[in-house]
Amino acid sequence: MSAPAEWKIEAKQVAKLYPKSGRRSAGEATAVLDGFDLRIRSGEFVSLLGPSGCGKSTFLNILAGLDSYNGGAVSVDGTRVVGINKNVGVVFQGYALFPWLTAQKNVEVGLRVRGVGKAERRERAAQVLRSVGLAAAADRLPHQLSGGMRQRVAIARVLAYEPEVLVFDEPFAALDAQTREFLQGELLRIWESGATKKTILFVTHSIDEAIFLSDRIAVMTRAPGRVKALIDVELPRPRGDSARSSEDFVHIRQRVARVLEEEVHIGNDDH
Repeated sequence: MSAPAEWKIEAKQVAKLYPKSGRRSAGEATAVLDGFDLRIRSGEFVSLLGPSGCGKSTFLNILAGLDSYNGGAVSVDGTRVVGINKNVGVVFQGYALFPWLTAQKNVEVGLRVRGVGKAERRERAAQVLRSVGLAAAADRLPHQLSGGMRQRVAIARVLAYEPEVLVFDEPFAALDAQTREFLQGELLRIWESGATKKTILFVTHSIDEAIFLSDRIAVMTRAPGRVKALIDVELPRPRGDSARSSEDFVHIRQRVARVLEEEVHIGNDDH
């Protein structure tokens, strides 16, 4: 693949330090990211995969403007990330829905914050709920929805205000295996059916999930995290469940697992 002249997302030599707590540790810091480099093309689906504590979610929060960083540079469309960017939408593992609002009203929240008029936000919320298969659940409260349905409402809320970049922090981790695989397929369907594909950064601990969803997988080192390997997922799209049992899928899984195992073994050798 030839490198494009411009990138949607660029991270160059990003460093993130967290101060240690306690009087004895005053002035000391723990490095979570160090020398983190990543570039993502417009419309690309990239997953971040790595050992626990390697800084995957930390980088996601930095990209979304929810956390600061101590060195390097992060930019979206060539503009340095400083604070929350309205063109970056975030979906967390926790659904973060307002329990007293219906699915429809929860989706409308982000639109109201952005100053969208009442009639338009009602129409857009209804449209995006249809796109995620929840039109019939629009008037239900969160406690009346399954875990998978609540996560689809959370995704719909972000899609409603049409950000150019979507970042997902293990959104399906708390779900059962069957629901998780169903929502992976739904996410791809929504992403591929858009008039313009969103650029997606997806944090996960699951090798299979990363392969099924992604164009590329960025495998990270243990903390302080950096990108150790970028692995192309050369599986045809659209992808159905049959892709999971294909020979190419198995080969990619073995390659990713080998890179991850090296980091896990390094970490174990230190203890």
